[in-house]
Amino acid sequence: MLNIDVEEERKVILREYRKLLKKAKPFLKDGDAKLIKKAFLTSLEAHKDMRRKSGEPYILHPIAVATIAVEEIGLGTTSIIAALLHDVVEDTDWEMEDIEREFGMKVAPIIDGLTKISGVFEYGTSQQAENFRKMLLTLSKDVRVILIKLADRLHNMRTLESMPRNKQLKITSETIYLYAPLAHRLGLYAIKSELEDLHLKYTENEVYRDIAAKINETRAARQKFIRNFIGPVEGELDKLKWPYNIKGRPKSIYSIWNKMKKQNIPFEEVYDLFAIRIIVDAPVENEKAACWEVYSIVTDFYKPNPDRLRDWISTPKANGYESLHTTVMSEKGQWVEVQIRTKRMDDIAEKGYAAHWKYKDSYTNPEQTRLEQWISRVREMLESNDTSAIEFVDDFRSNLFSDEVFVFTPKGDLKTLPNRSTALDFAFDIHTEVGAKCLGAKVNQKLVPLNYELKNGDQVEILTSNKQKPSKDWLRFVVSSKAKSKIKDLLKEDKKMAALEGKEIVFRKLKQMKIDPRDEVINKIRAYFDEKTPLDLYYGIATGKHDAKLIKRFQEEVLKEKDNSNHRIQSLNDANSFERELKKVKGQDMLLIGEDLDVVDYKIAACCNPIPGDEVFGFVTVNEGIKIHRTSCPNAPELLSNHGNRVIKARWTSQQEIAFLAGLQIIGTDRVGLISDVTQIISSELKVNMQSISVDTKDGIFEGKIHLFVQSTKHLDKLIDKLKAVRGIVKVNRYD
Repeated sequence: MLNIDVEEERKVILREYRKLLKKAKPFLKDGDAKLIKKAFLTSLEAHKDMRRKSGEPYILHPIAVATIAVEEIGLGTTSIIAALLHDVVEDTDWEMEDIEREFGMKVAPIIDGLTKISGVFEYGTSQQAENFRKMLLTLSKDVRVILIKLADRLHNMRTLESMPRNKQLKITSETIYLYAPLAHRLGLYAIKSELEDLHLKYTENEVYRDIAAKINETRAARQKFIRNFIGPVEGELDKLKWPYNIKGRPKSIYSIWNKMKKQNIPFEEVYDLFAIRIIVDAPVENEKAACWEVYSIVTDFYKPNPDRLRDWISTPKANGYESLHTTVMSEKGQWVEVQIRTKRMDDIAEKGYAAHWKYKDSYTNPEQTRLEQWISRVREMLESNDTSAIEFVDDFRSNLFSDEVFVFTPKGDLKTLPNRSTALDFAFDIHTEVGAKCLGAKVNQKLVPLNYELKNGDQVEILTSNKQKPSKDWLRFVVSSKAKSKIKDLLKEDKKMAALEGKEIVFRKLKQMKIDPRDEVINKIRAYFDEKTPLDLYYGIATGKHDAKLIKRFQEEVLKEKDNSNHRIQSLNDANSFERELKKVKGQDMLLIGEDLDVVDYKIAACCNPIPGDEVFGFVTVNEGIKIHRTSCPNAPELLSNHGNRVIKARWTSQQEIAFLAGLQIIGTDRVGLISDVTQIISSELKVNMQSISVDTKDGIFEGKIHLFVQSTKHLDKLIDKLKAVRGIVKVNRYD
C-alpha cells in the first residue's frame, strides 16, 4: 500500500503551479491569471483520484506540460489553459461541450486536437496512425496543438523511467518516428535534440551512457580549447559596436552516435564534437552586415573550409532558421564549426515557431514568411489527402527532415521545394492540374524529362499536354508530400473504379460457394493472394493479376483445413488476441524464443538478424506470421509507432543452444596470411561455423564481410575481441 503524505503533496502541487505562473507573468494581460487558475482548479478536480506510473499525483503532468509550453517554446495564455486541460476529456467524464462552455471557442479546438480517437479500428488500419493524422490535421487550424503535444511528449519522455519496458519502447519509437522530426521542422532544435537523446537512452542505453560519460570526461579539455580558440578573436570582436556573447556547445549524444554509425568510426574520431556559437545583439536592419563582419573577423584568424560555408541568413531554412555556419581549422589542426547569428535568430533557433511570431511585427523581411509558407503547404496537403492513415503519416514524415532546394518560375518567383525534388514535383507545386498533365519541362531554357532533379537556382518552365495521364511510375521519382498525395489520389480514382468490378466478382464467387463475405473471410482471401488491402485484392482480380477461379482452391486449402494439434496457435491479427491464446496454452503472455516453436510459428527478421542477448520484440505480420526484431532494428520505430497493437513481448530462453546468423565487417591493412589467421580464430579456436566470407583489398587496405553462426551476443563479443587482437586488423563491427 502506498503511503501518501497529502499535505506534502499539496505543497508540491502549489509550488509547481506558482512556478508556472512566475514563468508566465511577463506576458499576462488583465484577467489571464484568473482564467489560468480556473483551468488549474478544473484539472486538479478532474484528475484528483489519478496517479502517474511513478506514483506522483497526475496533476503534476499537465502543470509540467504548461511550464514547458511557456518556458521552452514561448507560448501564451490560451496554450497554458489548453496544456492544463489537455488530458481532461480523454481521461475523465468531461466532454468537449463542457470545455467549450467553460473555456470558450479558442481553447476547445486545441483540446479536441489533443484528444485521442476512441473506438474499434478495422484490421489493416492503425489506431496510432489515425491519432497522428487527427493531431496533424489540426495544423490546418491551429499550430499550437502540435506545439502543446510536443511539450506533452517531452515531459512523458523525461519521466519514462517508471513505465514498463514495452510501453517505453512504444513511446520512444513514436518519438523518433514523428515527434522529433516535427520539432525539427517547427524549429525547436533544443526539444528535438533532447527527444533524440532520450530515445537513444531507452533503446541503446549502454551506447547512451558510454557517449555521455566520454562527453563528460572531455568537458575540461573542451572548455580549455574553446578559451584558447576565442582568445585571439575576442580582441577584434570587442571593437564591434554591438554587444556579443560566445557559447561552446557539445553536439547532442544522438547526433554523435549517428555520425559514429554513418562513418563507422569510434567516439575519438568524431572531429566536430562541439560548435562555437557567436551571438551578436544587432538591430534588425544591421543583422546581415553584423554577421558577415563577425565571419570576416573569425576567418582573419582561422582558415575556413570553403566547402563548409552555409549561409542561412540570405536564404533561411523552411522552419525559419537563420544562421551563418563555417568550419575553420584551429591552430591545433582540428576542424571547428562556428555558428554566427543575432540574438533574434538565436531565439528563433531555440524556440522555433512561437519565437518567429514574437518577432513578426518588428521584422517584415519576406524571407520571414518561409515558415508560414511551409505551414500553408502542409495545410493544403492535409486537407486534400484521403490516403490511409499509415500512408498519410509516412508521406508527411518523409518531408519533415528533408532540406530544401530553391528554384525560380519563368517570371522569377522563388519556389522552395524539398531537396532532391524533380521537375514533376515543381509542376504539382504550381497546381494539381499542371502536374497531372505535365509532359516535361524546360530548365534554364533546356528541355529536360519529368524526373530531372532540380538544383539551386534553376529556372523552371513546365510543358503540359491534355493527352497526358499520371502513371504509377511517377511515384518513384517525386519526393514532395503534395506531389505524392495528388498522384495517389488520381491513381486511386482509376483503381477504385476497377476494384468495384473485382469486388463484384469475389462476392459472386463466394455466393456460389455459399460463403458469407464477412471481413474475416475477405482478409483470409487477401492474405492467400498476398495482397496488403482488400482494395488491392479486388483490383488484382479485376485486372487479371489473380485468377478468380483460385478462390475455389482457397476454399479447399484454407477454409476447410483442420488443425490436428489442439495446442497450436494459429496466425492472429493483433498482440492482444495472440497473448490471450498464448496464456491459455502456456500460462504466460510472453513469447520465449527457442522454446515456443511447438505452439507458434515465428521467424527471425532478416532486416536486423537478432541473436540471443539482443533485446527483442515479436511482431504479428499481415502474411508471414510472427517475426522477431531487435529493438534497435532500423524498422523498429515505424513498426512500434504505427502498429503498436501488433507488437508482442518476447525474450530469449536459455534452455536451448541454437545458432543464429550474424554479420561481421573487418577492416585492416593487408598482409600475407591475414585471412588464414582470421579463419583460424573463427573455425578452429572458437568453433564457429561460417556461412560465407567475402574479401576485398585495395591499395593495401583489407575489407572483409563474414556471415557466421553464433549462439549469443556474448559469444559474438568474445569473437570480436579475439579478431581485434589479430595483427593488421583495425576495426571489427557487427552489421545488420
